[in-house]
Amino acid sequence: MNRIQKHYYSLNDYLQEEYGEKIYKLALSGSMTCPNRDGTIGTGGCIFCSQGGSGEFAESPDLSITGQIEAAKKKIRNKMTGSRYIAYFQNFTNTYAPVPYLEKIYREAVEHEDIVILSISTRPDCLGEEVMELLGKINQIKPVWVELGLQSIHAKTSQYIRRGYELPCFDEAVRKLKGLGIKVIVHVILGLPGEDSQDMLETIDYVGRAGVDGIKLQLLHVIRDTDLAGEYKLGKFEVLKLEEYMDILLQCIEHLPAGVVVHRITGDGPRNLVVAPMWSLDKKKVLNSINKQLREKDVRQGIQSISC
Repeated sequence: MNRIQKHYYSLNDYLQEEYGEKIYKLALSGSMTCPNRDGTIGTGGCIFCSQGGSGEFAESPDLSITGQIEAAKKKIRNKMTGSRYIAYFQNFTNTYAPVPYLEKIYREAVEHEDIVILSISTRPDCLGEEVMELLGKINQIKPVWVELGLQSIHAKTSQYIRRGYELPCFDEAVRKLKGLGIKVIVHVILGLPGEDSQDMLETIDYVGRAGVDGIKLQLLHVIRDTDLAGEYKLGKFEVLKLEEYMDILLQCIEHLPAGVVVHRITGDGPRNLVVAPMWSLDKKKVLNSINKQLREKDVRQGIQSISC
C-alpha cells in the first residue's frame, strides 16, 4: 500500500499490511461491570454510556467465549472475505474482574485457531500490576490491543461526563502498556457538551504526543435512557450537524501523527436507541460525505501534527 496516496491511515490499511487480508472484529462479552457503576467510583456510569455498557453489538454472555466467537462468525459469514478475526471484549470494563477469571477468558479467546488479535476495552484505572502482568503474558501468545476510554483531556469535560479518573492515570497506563509491547488505542468523543473545535484539537494533539498506536474518533451519540439523553431533552446542549462533524473530523485527521492507525471515523449507535443526531443513522450517506470532503479538501493525516 502506498500510504502517501491515502487521506488517513485506516485500520483496514494496517491489517492489510500486517496480515494481507481484511480481519473482522468479533464483539464478545466478558460478563463484567464497571467501577463507575458498582459503587467503587460511582453508580451511574459515564453520562453517555448505555445500559449495555456501550456494547449492544456484543454476543450473549450466556455463551462461553468459544460459543460467542462461533456465534459472531455466523453473523458476518455472508460479507467476510478472509478467515481470521479479532476477539474484541467490548462492553463495560474488560479488565475489571479477578485475574484468574481474566486469564481464563483471554486464553480461551487467543487459543481459538481463527483469532489473531485480542482487543480489550477498559479504563486506565483498571490496569493494576497483576492485570498488566497478565496482559504482557497473553501478548507473548498473540498480539494484545488495549482500548482506553479517554474521550477528552479537559478536566471540566471529564467531570461533566463522570469519567472518574484524572489525566495522569491515562498517561501512566499508556506508558506501562507500551513498555509491555502492547498496542494502545484511545477512544475520543467529538462533540461533547461545552467543547469547541479548539478543545477537541487539543485532545487530539495530546493523544498524538502520547505515542498511542491507534485512535477511535467517535461522534457523540445521545442514547436513550442515559443521563445525557435527559440533558439533551432539557435543551442543555446541541449535537453536531453533519457539516460541523465533518469539519472537525478532517481537522483531527490532519493533527494526528501519520503513523497512528485510525480505527473509526464515525461510530455506530444502535438504531433503536439513538436519540440524536438522527443523521448519523444513514451511515452510507455519512461515509460518502466524509470521503467526498477528504478528496475535495485533499486532507492528509499528519500535516498539522504537533511533535513532542
